Amino acid sequence: MTVDRRTFLKSAAVAGGALGLHALPAHAAPFTSEGVSSAAGSAPPSRAAAPLRILILGGTGFIGPEQVHYALARGHTVTLFNRGQTNSWLFPNVEKLQGDRNAAGGLDALKGRTWDVVIDNPTGKPQWIVDAAAVLKGNVGHFFFVSSTGVYANTERVSPNESSPLLELSPISGPQADAAGYGSRKARCEQLVEEAFPGKSTIVRPGLIVGPGDLSDRFTYWPWRIERGGEILAPGQYEDPVQWIDVRDLSQWMIRLAESRTTGIFNAVGPQAPIGIGGMLYGIKSVYSNDSRFTWVPQSFLTEQKIRSWAEMPVWTYAGASTYAYCTSKIDKALAAGLNFRPLSETVRDGMAWYHSRPADQQERLRAGLPRAREAEVLAAWRARRGR
Repeated sequence: MTVDRRTFLKSAAVAGGALGLHALPAHAAPFTSEGVSSAAGSAPPSRAAAPLRILILGGTGFIGPEQVHYALARGHTVTLFNRGQTNSWLFPNVEKLQGDRNAAGGLDALKGRTWDVVIDNPTGKPQWIVDAAAVLKGNVGHFFFVSSTGVYANTERVSPNESSPLLELSPISGPQADAAGYGSRKARCEQLVEEAFPGKSTIVRPGLIVGPGDLSDRFTYWPWRIERGGEILAPGQYEDPVQWIDVRDLSQWMIRLAESRTTGIFNAVGPQAPIGIGGMLYGIKSVYSNDSRFTWVPQSFLTEQKIRSWAEMPVWTYAGASTYAYCTSKIDKALAAGLNFRPLSETVRDGMAWYHSRPADQQERLRAGLPRAREAEVLAAWRARRGR
């Protein structure tokens, strides 16, 4: 169905009240040499009570820059370790150590050094954890590992908490480890982290990470499409669950966990209150003033048309889909540990400002979502099915 004005206003009011929606400013800050800037006009963070020495493995991709930016603003000393190939121009005043974790002796630059905290962002290979532990064990006080809600088994219907069953663990190394699924490898990494750093590890399981710097375009597809206006194919039912987390909320919270020496395992997704795809879409729509309108197409018809959740219809899932747990994870532990969330409007505003700063060829080729021509075909087929 195409949603009328009354339905839109009601849904927008609910989404606005829950998510703090407001108008879209003209621009937001993209990457700078010192990392991802905080939202325009926001106050700088206060200094931490005690400075930490933080080693970030990676640090220049998607999650890392905001961790560095926030840690420096809080008064901590940061060292980066990576290959020096991704965004190497970032953070010219931060110590940088170079090495390749796939190479023999690739971690030699870390030998003999000590840090209060290590944050391992990019690891999806169990052998990398084994190698890092061999060099860092006894030399670090606290080890952070960025995992994923993709570690959970039975993802079609469960709403997992941190104690829910995990996928079968992958081998540590070799061809079978390389061929194992992402979630199985992450689950094995978690086990290895806890074994190497007992009582001194924090494992964070994000879901979909969004915001400035996101090259996946999975969340970006929706504000991109709504920005263009007109009739928009909206998937499934209003209440089909969605979850995401702004990269800045995730990164800043991790630094605060390090400051408080908080250990354990945490799902890390939002928003704070459960929301459906309808609330998210109307929330994004409230940021824009155009003629965009939603036509809701049932999941069964989308399946007939080979339109998939988290592919052609990103962020969206439904009961029975293999992606269901990605959008229904329990976050009580994270909330109790201080995880908080910025308004959806801020994520949309800053994410789209960053999107518009990208080269034109990248803007034209989204990596996720439904091409406009295919969207028109599916909408026409749905109207024909309904006899309109």
